[in-house]
Amino acid sequence: MAAERMLLWLVAVLQALASYGAELSSEACRDLGFSSNLLCSSCDLLGQFGLNEVNSFCRQCCQEEVHLESKKYVRGSDPVLKLLDDNGNISEELSILKWNTDSVEEFLSEKLDRV
Repeated sequence: MAAERMLLWLVAVLQALASYGAELSSEACRDLGFSSNLLCSSCDLLGQFGLNEVNSFCRQCCQEEVHLESKKYVRGSDPVLKLLDDNGNISEELSILKWNTDSVEEFLSEKLDRV
């Protein structure tokens, strides 16, 4: 009985907050019990537990997953610095095998434009 009452109260609060905008603030999401690291794929699982009422609020607090590009590195290959032009094509390729960290930082600070 108490759990049902709490769920109804939570749904009422969530509906009230939904009227303030499409995306809730991180503080409002935290107050509702949503983690700041909530992924939107987790919201898809709410239906399995009969929590469809909370789904729209979950969507307002979640972060989309980033699909990262993966690169394979060949073991024993020398470190190479590839500089790209404005179109994303390789304009220079430099071997930095014997460079120390300071040399790399100095080279990049001289070569790259600040954004």
